[in-house]
Amino acid sequence: MMKLLILLVLVLGILAIAQLVRVYELSSRLRGKREEDISPADNRMNARLMWLFCVVYFGFFLWLVIRYKDKMLPVAASAHGVETDWLLNFNWIILLIAFVLTNVLLFYFAGKYVYDKNRRSFWQPHNNKLELIWTVIPALVLAVIIIYGLNTWNKITAPATAEAVQVELYAKQFDWTARYPGKDGVLGATDYRLISGTNPLGIVTRASVAASLAEMEETLAEMENTVANNILPDSKVSELNAGAERLRRHIARVINLRQVMEQDIAVNGGASIYLAGSDDVVTKDFYLPVDNEVKLVIRSRDVLHSMYLPHMRAQMNAVPGMTTTFKMTPTITTEAMRAELKDPKFDYVLLCNKICGSSHYNMQMPLTVTSASEYEAWYADLVKKPFEAADEAPQADAQEPAATSDTQAVLGMN
Repeated sequence: MMKLLILLVLVLGILAIAQLVRVYELSSRLRGKREEDISPADNRMNARLMWLFCVVYFGFFLWLVIRYKDKMLPVAASAHGVETDWLLNFNWIILLIAFVLTNVLLFYFAGKYVYDKNRRSFWQPHNNKLELIWTVIPALVLAVIIIYGLNTWNKITAPATAEAVQVELYAKQFDWTARYPGKDGVLGATDYRLISGTNPLGIVTRASVAASLAEMEETLAEMENTVANNILPDSKVSELNAGAERLRRHIARVINLRQVMEQDIAVNGGASIYLAGSDDVVTKDFYLPVDNEVKLVIRSRDVLHSMYLPHMRAQMNAVPGMTTTFKMTPTITTEAMRAELKDPKFDYVLLCNKICGSSHYNMQMPLTVTSASEYEAWYADLVKKPFEAADEAPQADAQEPAATSDTQAVLGMN
């Protein structure tokens, strides 16, 4: 109720001011005064108000800085974040110098050079020295900013070392999933053709390919049986036949994937990327060790998302159909940051920084940064629950398994 009364008072105040302005305009017309006629007294008053506004303007700016300083992000919690903050602060210093200088001069000259009918302005059409000054100085400043920025960018985007901890962050509407490599330390191959309820990330292994084919063959058989043994409307029959045809095409794609997998295994043996996925771990927990380099592998299932860790000063787009990466080194544990902020409930958070749909705000995932020993203990417990039992490493001359009779029938093979 009080808010409504305050709103009504504000509206009535604005209406009253508007009416007073209207009365002033009408009285000016009655006195024969044109709107564009400004008296010397009005000019002097506006000039003094310019100086007053300059003081109020900078006073309000300082108040905003002091009032909301605690709303800024805390210290950077990653090695590259510290350098990123330095780069941003360097830019802020330059901007503040330009901001203060230009605005002070703007209000000072507006107040000092108030209109005087006895004074003529100086017209200078060309001055080589002035043009050189306002061209060279900004160019030098921009050159320093660009060189500093490129140097920082090159450090941030340099490839991760072989010893870096690998974690995959998988985005979809509207959540995040993490995947950690198993005891082999290598993330296995993935393919969108294998995505299902039991394999949400599409991890490619012999077992996952076989399970996908078996599931699709079973579904196809059910659809064919429904059409053959039931009296259905023509529209329903057409719908089932179209669905069966799509399923046959998908089965063919998965068979092609299996051929590629077996060829890679035959060539690379135990080093094949297709043998690395069976011991991977898919989890909703996101842990990283402090002071260890981390390589984040980022993928998206559906639309454009963005991996954003504000406290780490880390952001990278998650693009459908491709894999992006980001390397970083966390430097402050979750517990240390809680002590720094005096907030026992604080958690680092992984966000999506692209508006990806109606539930975009739900794309949050807590990140826990721990000591190396705590991370090793957590990881040792994590790898006890692999994606599936590890496949046995094949011999170098392993042959592609023959297609099942069901699959042959699906594809019309002899």
